[in-house]
Amino acid sequence: MNFNRHSLNNEELIFIYRNLLIPRMIEEKMLVLLRQGKISKWFSGIGQEAISVGATLALDKEEWIMPLHRNLGVFTSRQMPLHQLFMQWQGNKEGYSKGRERSFHFGSAAHKICGMISHLGPQLAIADGVALAHQLRNEQKVSLAFSGDGGTSEGDFHEALNVAAVWDLPVIFVIENNGYGLSTPVNEQYRCKHLVDKAVGYGIEGVQIDGNNVLEVYHTVNGVREYCIKNKKPYLIEAMTFRMRGHEEASGTKYVPKELFEEWGRKDPIKKYEQYLLNEKVITEMDIADIRNDYKQYIEEELAEAYQAKPMVVSTEEELRDVYARLELRDTGYELDKEEPESRNPYPETRFVDAISNALKQSMEKYENLILMGQDIAEYGGAFKITEGFVQQFGKARVRNTPLCESAIVGAALGLSLEGFKSVMEMQFADFVTVGFNQIVNNLAKIHYRWGQVADVVIRMPTGAGVGAGPFHSQSNEAWFTHVPGLKVVYPSTPADAKGLLIAAINDPNPVMYFEHKALYRSISGPMPEDYFEVPIGKAKTVQTGTDITIITYGAGVHWATAYQQSNQQVSLHILDLRTLLPLDYDAIRDAVKQTGKVLLLHEDTLMGGIGGEISAWIAEHCFQLLDGPILRCASLDTPIPFNIALEKNFMANARLDETIQKLLSY
Repeated sequence: MNFNRHSLNNEELIFIYRNLLIPRMIEEKMLVLLRQGKISKWFSGIGQEAISVGATLALDKEEWIMPLHRNLGVFTSRQMPLHQLFMQWQGNKEGYSKGRERSFHFGSAAHKICGMISHLGPQLAIADGVALAHQLRNEQKVSLAFSGDGGTSEGDFHEALNVAAVWDLPVIFVIENNGYGLSTPVNEQYRCKHLVDKAVGYGIEGVQIDGNNVLEVYHTVNGVREYCIKNKKPYLIEAMTFRMRGHEEASGTKYVPKELFEEWGRKDPIKKYEQYLLNEKVITEMDIADIRNDYKQYIEEELAEAYQAKPMVVSTEEELRDVYARLELRDTGYELDKEEPESRNPYPETRFVDAISNALKQSMEKYENLILMGQDIAEYGGAFKITEGFVQQFGKARVRNTPLCESAIVGAALGLSLEGFKSVMEMQFADFVTVGFNQIVNNLAKIHYRWGQVADVVIRMPTGAGVGAGPFHSQSNEAWFTHVPGLKVVYPSTPADAKGLLIAAINDPNPVMYFEHKALYRSISGPMPEDYFEVPIGKAKTVQTGTDITIITYGAGVHWATAYQQSNQQVSLHILDLRTLLPLDYDAIRDAVKQTGKVLLLHEDTLMGGIGGEISAWIAEHCFQLLDGPILRCASLDTPIPFNIALEKNFMANARLDETIQKLLSY
């Protein structure tokens, strides 16, 4: 192993040594605590410290890093208080995630570290978003994301590198190739000779380095950082190393040939660097002993402080409160409207599609840090022409066409949020959200609960049937997301609500799934204020009062119910438009039940697992004494959505609305 100090002086070499040594000594202590049952799990990075430490020290401390399981050196090199790290690993409330996350699944905005999720690959795209923020502000900064060799097989790896390349983002991607993905050797993971060879496929530069040589890592990342900033391009580094422990301690290492441990043991990054410093007379054996003794004492002192952590006091109220960021955490610059916008004055008739476009335009004018992203949304104006003309007004930097990679764009939106940007991503069709599902439900939704980081992201979801588009462009999938704490789900039915709810969603620091029904785009018009306003998220609206049956619905269901009422004057319907599906307006639901005592839950989504089942259960549990009949649901058939118009009409819930109403009237 050849070390080259370049311009580093002795003091700097010793500083690197100290940073390299401390994670090893912490780990050795943690393995003792694991055997004593004082921590529950540990993912060891012994043998790989040079990568984490060298890369972190080569970056500016204000540059974000996306670490993984074996990157303790990132946390220690960023000088995170050790006693608080111990509290984190012991699951104490005074750790970084209040006991809600394990080992390294946490982050700290103050230290510019973004906490990982177990799915690994999604972290790479977050680095794209952070780098995009630097690019938009013309900052001389990079972001850095780690991947293991196993993670390079994930689609997220491809998507993140491709987006970074296409958008010329200053991102450093570091692959820690330790030879195994848990127990699967690399010869069963990929067929290219070297993982760095993948760089050429994205039109970017790459280099393979000795990941156990801390100076080689440091100088390489330092130089790559300068390259990325100067050339405004990403870079791929493959760092060759070896994991000397199991994937995690319980998994063991029986699957690894013994000779590999012997071979890599001779390449131990700390022993080799120590020997280099001794040979160069930068340090003495006595110096090494003193440093180790100092660290041993420091670790024991910090551990003793961690043991003083207060016992966990469980607060259900706090647990629920921390799922969402509060609006007052940011200066939103608005006040909630107290009246329904349609009721104030006569306003011009506006199409549903134009209301959405108007909301986006006014929000772009209000927030210079608001970025729009989606397939074909720039010059083409989007599949539904909602952003037509936006490029001319706001520029391509803020109205961004994306490659076909929904997962990476959701991740990039989260990365933008780390740097204080707002973003609206358009899923070209709500059906396509499946390929970005992991980022939404595991990254966006959980990040505030996990470590207090906001995800200031809106995902627009063109949804619904009625346009003969078949099973991959017409499904209603809003119920998937109402089961995910941390998300908000809105679904307007009128132009005024479409505008007001979208503005509210953009103002909200939490991730919002904004469903917009495609069939309403140009078929529905209504009064809409031209001024900037919002409709509060979580507030239902009474469409009309009635005495016979209460219909609780949303989206297209509102228009089905009102159309039925117009054609059947002998029936008096009380119609409640939920508008927000998460959180639900339970007070409004209770009041609507009270009006008639007979409840019909109507939605376009299929019956099984639809939100109507959840609302029905809540009414049965909390409003039973108000009921004069069974709670009925009217939903679409439990089949995929067919293409043929006649089959589609039969599929839709509206086809069974009359018979369901008649059934309920008979009680």
